[in-house]
This record gives sequence, structure tokens and C-alpha cells, in this order.
Amino acid sequence: MLPLTNITAARPAGVLLAVAIAIAVALTAVSSCTPRGADRAATAELDGPAQELATVGFYNLENLFDVDDDPDNRGDEEWLPDAEKRWTPQRYQEKLARLAGVIAELGGEARPGGPALLGVCEVENARVLYDLIDQPPLANSGYEVVHFQSPDYRGIDCALLYRKDDYTVAAARPLRVDLGTRDDGSARTTRDVLEVRGALRGDSLHVFVNHWPSRRGGEARSRPGREAAARVVRAAVDEMRVADPDVDIAIVGDFNDDPVSPSIATTLRAGARRGEAGQTGLYNPMVSLYRRGEGSLGYRDSWNLFDQIIVSEGLARAGEDWSLRNARVFRDADLLQRSGRFRGYPLRTYVGDDYRAGYSDHLPVYAVLQRPVR
Repeated sequence: MLPLTNITAARPAGVLLAVAIAIAVALTAVSSCTPRGADRAATAELDGPAQELATVGFYNLENLFDVDDDPDNRGDEEWLPDAEKRWTPQRYQEKLARLAGVIAELGGEARPGGPALLGVCEVENARVLYDLIDQPPLANSGYEVVHFQSPDYRGIDCALLYRKDDYTVAAARPLRVDLGTRDDGSARTTRDVLEVRGALRGDSLHVFVNHWPSRRGGEARSRPGREAAARVVRAAVDEMRVADPDVDIAIVGDFNDDPVSPSIATTLRAGARRGEAGQTGLYNPMVSLYRRGEGSLGYRDSWNLFDQIIVSEGLARAGEDWSLRNARVFRDADLLQRSGRFRGYPLRTYVGDDYRAGYSDHLPVYAVLQRPVR
């Protein structure tokens, strides 16, 4: 485990967009993706005094690779212009524009232009993140990036996007998930968990961004990998809570497990009800959504809710600081396939090598936080 460092991913030198392509694609994105919350104030009147609002979100960006061959990343070989997928600059720019339009809409009831904090996964490097936040729907939102390269065999990482006027980063580090070794003695690798410590409009709020090992090989066979990731996060949470029992924490990610799965309910100990947070230190508002049949990805004619936002005890209860107002799956019709075999499922960029000009195989999720207006 690396020590905490004061770090924000530096904007890579030479990150230049294909201007002619970007302008054409961006104009389409702007015309169709105006944030729906743009006419709403960032406060809300509840039963008591007016509440200030902020949004924390998560989005699996599904294989957001650039079009250049990185000799140190074997995972990018299928994401090149001359590969079977024909991952061209045009297609790359189309995906960036679509994703940016979605992000700009997330949590529009709190503030237009995108969440204060957005965890993301399945990104190749910092460059693709800066290309993303430079898209017109996000260019004026003031996003910055926290990113570390991880040892994942697919060459994909987790990262945090944050709006500079909402959030201040104090320190960050990657947390390694040990999956043991293969029969040949080589290490099994997966994505690091990203830990970021900082403050949301002056109040401390720490974030963990996750992309736990997949269910490749079957749920039961792959379960130990997700259990290992859950132990890493739980240990880091406990470390924070020893220093400050009232610490505010948001744990976001694609957990490749549902809210009631053992890795989350038992190992991470995320309670299903707000009142349980006093015993476990964590509350998972996604449990009630899952039990109502909501999901963030479809597979074999059923929905899973792998993408979740979990909060600490301090955020689970109302007070003078930030607290959880609600959590949602962002289910917009434009993000869903409208016909064919996969009608109603998330509209993907590819199905196999067949280009579908979509967004992601996951729907984004977000939580609205509130605190009394000061």
C-alpha cells in the first residue's frame, strides 16, 4: 500500500484532440445533451430549512481507450484503428462526446454540468480522461482528474473526476488488491482501489473508487477476488474511523456484485438500512433499489445492480454537515437499446466487434448529498 500523496493527475503533454472531428461530434452532443437540471437551483426546500445540494456519482465508461498503441499495455491491442474493432479517431471522439453529455446531466437537480465528484472505471490512462473533460458539455465545469496506473491485465484503471470549485483534494493513493498467484507463479492482477481524501465545499469527505474483479469463470469461482477487494476497502475505512468515528466517506464503484452479495453485505459490512450504519459504520442505499428490481446492467434477461454508492455512518444521518438525501440509477431512454435482442439493455459501444455507437454496458448511478444552507 503506497503512502498518501498530494497528487492530481498531470495533464499529459501532447494531448491534442482531432479538432475537425471533435467540433462536428461535439455540436451534436451539445444539441442533444443539455443538462436537464440546468433550470434548477442547487438548493431545495424540505420540511425544515433550505438545503444545499451536491452530487456524488459513478460511471463505468466501458473500455475508454485512446487510439494509440501503448507498448507497455497489452490490453490496448484490440483498441487500435487497424484491429478487428476498427477503433478509429472518429469513433473515439463520438464516444467521448456521448459520455460527456451523459455526465453533464447526472445530478442536474443539484447542479448543472455534472456531479461534484464522479468515480469512473475502465479508462486506459489520464489522457482519455482529459480528452473527456475537454468535451463541450463538460469544458466549463472545471473538472480535474485523480488517476494512477494500476497493474490490471486488461490495462484499465479507476479514477476520480472532481469539480475544482466543489472539491479540494488533500491526498490520494492506490490500494493494491492481492489476488495471489497463478499456477506458473505469476501474480494475478486487477484494478487498484483509488483512495482520495479531501473536502466538499469545506467539509471533509473521503472517496474510494472501485472496480472489483469480474465474475469471469462464474460467480462462485471468482468470488474470492471480490472478497479480497472488500477486505482492502474495509481495512482502509476502519483506519479512517479509528482516527475519526464521524468521518464522512463515499464508496463508489462497479463491484461486480449486487448489494446483497456476501462481499458487500458481509465482508464490507454495508448495512441495508440507515439505522444499521451505527453498528457497521456503512450504509448501502442501493439495497432498496435492488430489491425493487432496479439495475445498472443487464445480463441473460435479468438486471444486476453492480454499480453502487455506499456511505459512512456520518453521511447516513442528518445533521449540520453533509448527509445522504437519495441514491438513484440514471436510466435515460437514450442510454438504452431500443430494438432487437437486447432491447431495453444499456446501449454499448460494441457488441463483440460490431460497432453500435453507444455509451456503455453500464448505467451510471449517483447520490445527492444535502446540508443546511449556511
